[in-house]
Amino acid sequence: MTGKQKKTLIRIIVSAVLLAAARLFPFEGWKSLAVYAAPYAVIGWDVLWRAVRNIIHGQVFDENFLMALATVGALATGEYPEAVAVMLFYQIGELFQSCAVGKSRKSIASLMDIRPDYANIEKDGQLVQTDPEEIAVGDIIIVKPGEKIPLDGIVTEGKSTADTSALTGESVPKTIYEGSDVISGCINQSGLIKVRVTKPFGESTVAKILDLVENASSKKARAENFISKFARVYTPVVVIAALLLAAVPPLITGGNWSEWIHRALIFLVISCPCALVISVPLSFFGGIGGASRSGILVKGGNYLEALAAAEIVVFDKTGTLTKGVFNVTAVHSDDISESRLIELAAYAESYSVHPIAKSITEAYGKDIDRDRIASSQELSGKGVKAVIDGAEVCAGNGKLMDEIGVSWRPCHHTGTTVHVAVDGEYAGHLVISDEIKETSAQAVADLKAKGISKTVMLTGDSKETGEDTAGKLGIDQVCTQLLPAGKVEEVEKLLKEKSAKGRLVFVGDGINDAPVLSRADIGIAMGAMGSDAAIEAADVVLMDDDPRKIAKAIDISRKTLRIVRQNIVFALGVKLAVLLLGALGMANMWEAVFADVGVSVIAIINAMRAMKLSK
Repeated sequence: MTGKQKKTLIRIIVSAVLLAAARLFPFEGWKSLAVYAAPYAVIGWDVLWRAVRNIIHGQVFDENFLMALATVGALATGEYPEAVAVMLFYQIGELFQSCAVGKSRKSIASLMDIRPDYANIEKDGQLVQTDPEEIAVGDIIIVKPGEKIPLDGIVTEGKSTADTSALTGESVPKTIYEGSDVISGCINQSGLIKVRVTKPFGESTVAKILDLVENASSKKARAENFISKFARVYTPVVVIAALLLAAVPPLITGGNWSEWIHRALIFLVISCPCALVISVPLSFFGGIGGASRSGILVKGGNYLEALAAAEIVVFDKTGTLTKGVFNVTAVHSDDISESRLIELAAYAESYSVHPIAKSITEAYGKDIDRDRIASSQELSGKGVKAVIDGAEVCAGNGKLMDEIGVSWRPCHHTGTTVHVAVDGEYAGHLVISDEIKETSAQAVADLKAKGISKTVMLTGDSKETGEDTAGKLGIDQVCTQLLPAGKVEEVEKLLKEKSAKGRLVFVGDGINDAPVLSRADIGIAMGAMGSDAAIEAADVVLMDDDPRKIAKAIDISRKTLRIVRQNIVFALGVKLAVLLLGALGMANMWEAVFADVGVSVIAIINAMRAMKLSK
């Protein structure tokens, strides 16, 4: 409990004691007003002050104005105990709301524990704790067992295990050793390691995630925007209705003003929209917090709401449904030796960062002499063209071979085929295979169980490779041999297939899929630890490689929306019923308090369930 909350609790206790004393020792006339004015001042001065301040700033119609008008009116009509009780229970409700919001923020703030406090730098043989923001790229930092890894980098010395649970929600630690990439926010568990920093703190994984989480509340869902607009219209309407209720019936009947004014005050207490204004944003905030504990980062309530309407899920293949770890599984040469074919392909691909290129250079297994490469050009979606030892070497898919006018032959092996041509003559091809993730088939099955009407896989691989993978995973439709622009075109077509209320979700590794992630209704980047492009381009970021979390994210979003709808229906239903009873004189001030504070407390308790949706 914060200091402010403790002060409010003390005021509630003092006011309650003074109210009980006033009830035990009743007075008449102005003495009675004085006795009840004390507990009212203790508990209500801040509400009155906020109401006056907001009126001065042109913000008239809010809950402070409603409470001030209702309770001051009750005092003016001689309903002293009711005036104090309404303000007292209102403040109890506000305290409860404050604690609930604080708990929800704390659930997300637990993710903020990934923020490193310091980085160890060795100076003059001593370890010096330095602000991570002062560490430069290329510096060597030392991380002791039990410490947070403060910056992204590469392990240069030592072996250990890293706890990534704060980022991924997974409890199994990751083994790290010399040459391993490590990211900020993880905890070094077992051994001392030295890390060469590869990114400044402002561009590190932890900084980007913290920025994402801190700004999530600024992107409101339609339901939140509706409630905000509703409250702005609703409050002045009920104030006007209360004025009419206080004035019109006595004017028509010719008297009994105090009775109708009392009914109007009850009407004002009932009408306070606290339950909706607090519980709906709290539900979305709780849902985002629950998702974050599972390693699912949602950039705002609007994306959480849209995810609940997911209808078509489109996957990129490599790194999403497959491990993205490629191996050369077959080498078929024509007029040159297999070793020479691999050598030429490795040299041609040596400047590329694509996983397939890396697999070829690893298969070559020797150092690349850059002096032998006169030029190198990467051709998006086709391959590479390089001049090696004075010969033009082209390595890529069939489209590249067709473009340069080389006759090529297909391969019967399943996998990605890289054809090689030297000075316009076909030299042979290599087959690179990627392994399907163990959880991919279950992920597709889980999505279908959630009612997803269609699953689609987009890939630049050959027709045979794509269809083989899709068949093993149970995917409904596969589009193969696509360039990056072709993936956007396919998504455009699929967007026309979905229903008006449905949403298309694209799932990619976030590195090469930024255009498609942006075009889809919801872009999900997975396996995004350390991927700047993923965190920037996607609406939802899965911090590990498990595609099953896509279905979990959809499940969390739908449960959150269900809680929101429950709160809206419950709050409006009870309030409308008690408003009618109040207008008819069948509800007293205590029932009005329940319709305001009681409904708010129940709605908030329901909203807090959203914080436990990760379980």
